[in-house]
Amino acid sequence: MKKMYKIVLVILLFMGIENMKAQDSYGGLALYTVRDDMATNTRATLQAVAETGYLNIEAAGYKDGKYYDMTPENFKNLTKELGLNAISTHQSSVTLENADKEMASAKAAGFKYFVVPIPPMGLFKYDNETNTMSMTGGAENLANILTTLGKKADEYGLQLLYHNHDFEFMKDADGVVIIDYLLENTDPKYVNFQMDLFWVTKAGADPVAYFEKYPKRFKSWHVKDMDKEGKFAPVGTGSIDFARILKHKKKSGMKYYMVEQDNSWEEQPLDVIVISHKALKKFGFK
Repeated sequence: MKKMYKIVLVILLFMGIENMKAQDSYGGLALYTVRDDMATNTRATLQAVAETGYLNIEAAGYKDGKYYDMTPENFKNLTKELGLNAISTHQSSVTLENADKEMASAKAAGFKYFVVPIPPMGLFKYDNETNTMSMTGGAENLANILTTLGKKADEYGLQLLYHNHDFEFMKDADGVVIIDYLLENTDPKYVNFQMDLFWVTKAGADPVAYFEKYPKRFKSWHVKDMDKEGKFAPVGTGSIDFARILKHKKKSGMKYYMVEQDNSWEEQPLDVIVISHKALKKFGFK
C-alpha cells in the first residue's frame, strides 16, 4: 500500500510540475529572430526557444517545399515533441503560380496563418544606399493579389495575413496610403493583417488609431521594441508603449503575438529572446 501511495504521489508531483511548466509558457516567437541558429541546428534552437518559455512560434524558413530543410510533416512532429505550437509562417516566396504548393506545405506543417511578409512576386524593393523599403505595382494591384491568395488560403483551411513594414503607412507615388487602401479594399473573410508594432511606430503612425478605424483586422502582432537611435531592441528596453497598445487588443482582433528582433547587434539572438520574454508580463502579455 505504501509503495502504491508513493507511486501516486510521484505521478501527482510530476503532473504538478508539468502544469507549472504549461503556466509558465506563454507568448510567441518569430523564428526570423533566431534564423542563423535555426540554420545551424534546428532542433537545439527550438529546444532553447521552448525552454525560454515561448509557447507559440512563427516560421520564416520555407524553401523548396521544406521548413528549415525538414519536410512539413517532420517539422510538425518536432514542434509537437518540444511542446511548441506552430501558429504562423512567413512565405515571402509565394506567387500566384506556386500558391497551391506553398499552402499545402503550410497546412501539412500544422500552421493556422499563412503570412505574406512583403509585397510578393518581385513587387518589394529595398534601396541599400538609403536603407529604405518601397514597392511597385500600386496598392490596387497588391490588394488584388492578396485577395486571390486569400481565397486560395481559405480553400486550404488557412487564414491569410499581410505583414507591414513602414512604407505601407506612407503615401506612394499615387498619393495613396497603401495600408489604408488594403484595409478598405479587401474582404476580411479572406485577407487580414499582422501588425508589426515597430514598423508602424517607425512610420509615425499610431497602432491604436488603426485598431479603432479598422477593428478586428489585425489578427496577429509582431512585438519588438525601438531604442533611442530608432533601432530594433529587446522588448522592454526601448520606447514603445506596449501596455497602452495592449489595452486595445480586443478591438484590434489580435489572437496571437510574436516577439521579433530583426537584428540583435552585439548580442546573441538566443540571449535577447530571453530578455524579451521576461519583459512580456510587465506589459500584461500572456
